[in-house]
Amino acid sequence: QTRSLLGVFEEDAAAISNYINQLFQAMHRIYDAQNELSAATHLTSKLLKEYEKQRFPLGGDDEVMTSTLQQFAKVIDELSSCHAVLSTQLADAMMFPITQFKERDLKEILTLKEVFQIASNDHDAAITRYSRLSKRKENEKIKAEVTEDVYTSRKKQHQTMMHYFCALNTLQYKKKISLLEPLLGYMQAQISFFKMGSENLTEQLEEFLTNIGTSVQNVRREMDCEVENMQQTIEDLEVASDPLYLPDPDPTKFPAHRNLTRKAGYLNARNKTGLVSSSWERQFYFTQGGNLMSQARGDVAGGLVMDIDNCSVMAVDCEDRRYCFQITSFDGKKSSILQAESKKDYEEWICTINNISKQIYLSENPEEIAARVNQSALEAVTPSPSFQQRHESLRPTVQSRPPAARTSSTGSLGSDSAALSALSLDSLVAPDTPIQFDIISPVSEDLPGQAKSAGQSGRRTNPFGESGGSKPETEDSILHQLFIVRFLGSMEVRCDESPDVVYETMRQILAARAIHNVFRMTESHLLVTCDCLKLIDPQTQVTRLRFPLPHVVLYATHQENKRLFGFVLRSSGGRVDSRQTSICYIFESNNEGEKICDSVGLAKQIALHAELDRKASEKQKEIDRVKEKQQKELNKQKQIEKDLEEQSRLIAASSRSNQSSTEGQFVVLSSSQSEDSDLGEDGKKKRESE
Repeated sequence: QTRSLLGVFEEDAAAISNYINQLFQAMHRIYDAQNELSAATHLTSKLLKEYEKQRFPLGGDDEVMTSTLQQFAKVIDELSSCHAVLSTQLADAMMFPITQFKERDLKEILTLKEVFQIASNDHDAAITRYSRLSKRKENEKIKAEVTEDVYTSRKKQHQTMMHYFCALNTLQYKKKISLLEPLLGYMQAQISFFKMGSENLTEQLEEFLTNIGTSVQNVRREMDCEVENMQQTIEDLEVASDPLYLPDPDPTKFPAHRNLTRKAGYLNARNKTGLVSSSWERQFYFTQGGNLMSQARGDVAGGLVMDIDNCSVMAVDCEDRRYCFQITSFDGKKSSILQAESKKDYEEWICTINNISKQIYLSENPEEIAARVNQSALEAVTPSPSFQQRHESLRPTVQSRPPAARTSSTGSLGSDSAALSALSLDSLVAPDTPIQFDIISPVSEDLPGQAKSAGQSGRRTNPFGESGGSKPETEDSILHQLFIVRFLGSMEVRCDESPDVVYETMRQILAARAIHNVFRMTESHLLVTCDCLKLIDPQTQVTRLRFPLPHVVLYATHQENKRLFGFVLRSSGGRVDSRQTSICYIFESNNEGEKICDSVGLAKQIALHAELDRKASEKQKEIDRVKEKQQKELNKQKQIEKDLEEQSRLIAASSRSNQSSTEGQFVVLSSSQSEDSDLGEDGKKKRESE
């Protein structure tokens, strides 16, 4: 019965322990929450007091807002003090009783239970040893020890059991006390807190809160009105900006501005990541004076990309992307390929960089000067109404004068002829002459010696004269100079004896490019050799065009812009038209116009000396062939005379032999005749020859 009743008490103690643990956790959460609320309230009051020290970029010195927040900080600080007092009261009146019951009373029950279990086990072990005493060999000493153990263990078990049972009985009273005391302390702490709150929240504070509520409502009404106005503005802007949402708007509705000297916007920049691979990165680009700047997203300021004073800009084809253009520095050492988002941006960027390259931005009214420059370019190729009549009626007379000395940057085969500077422009370039802006290989029969090059246009050419398989046609040339050029255009000209024709062709081609918005320029490598001029694709090394050097009759550099140069190519007519035609080709280089013209002049001099040496060599070979022929004739005559003398000696010896033996001859003759009749015709011939 005792064991059964003890089990009931132990089960009840376990249930009390489980329930008290749950209640302790709940009350601890209240206590933690109150501590957190007290700390948060104190932090809120502190932040409100620091509002006047803040420096908001868009917020001015609002004294009303600052004073209002200071009043709130004062009230919240008082509430924070009340919450701190409440936290202290909860710790003393609520948490302390339940913690004491949990940590002291319940742990005492567990400790006594373990001690009682040990004493019970010891008593059972002593009884077991005592029951094992032998009845035959009785040992008084062992018996006394076992008896003493039984006595001690039984006494210990009884004392432990009494203390354990007493603690279990007392637990029933402590359970009630531990449940009621924390709740009583909690309620008293809350009542005290509310009393302190009612004392702090006076009628004056209530009036302050009412005024603040009214102000908040007014601010809300103003916000609603402002939001409504902004929504209307957004709708109007959406309707007006609908065409601008297209990535490439209609250029007729949104024309490009060509007079800009400043430009900013997003561009895609090409970055080489390997020998043939590349990547594109979108960045914000803007011009700053004569510099092109870029700024990546997140950067504080922009960085210098390139100095675009005296630079060159041209449209390029790059990786099958649209609206690409290339900017090359004035010295040609640095270049950058960029891609615009639309045709409008594409044209505006090219025009802006061209205007900056001419240093228009340094003037007082840069846009006005840029407009004047563009207008003058338009008027440069706009024919007057009486242009055709003037062309028909005007026939200028060539006025001859002593030939002028040729500079190193100009040259022609007819340098000794009279200068044609007095001629009108119509005599240099025919009106309404078409201009070719792209590189197109000429008809093979127009230029003698180009039939092969037309068939070999697909063969890769090494600009340095090295080849693995076949022997290149320029391998024996002692001059190989390579230049980077950009093709501007070509057109047929009437005269090829004066540099003025090159200057006039440059003017018309540049003006036509400005009028027709042609910004694309094909970049090539110009190879100057003693045989020809070659335009080579810089990527594929394929020969695009070949100009035989003897047909280049005139070459010159622009008088002011030394990057521009051109040459005139004289060609015979084709199959249909046999007349000679002259075509002027205009190029742009990287400040190397004079070098290219000097190189062409040097190549023509080398070719001239080589031609003179070739003719002298051919003449010497002809003289050597005549001497050799005469020597052969003389040797042949001597051989004939020697053969005749030998035959004469043989005939004289034969006649002396015949006279000495006439009879023998008859016998021999008769026998030879009989043999001849037997041998037949072939034998007779053989005998006669013998």
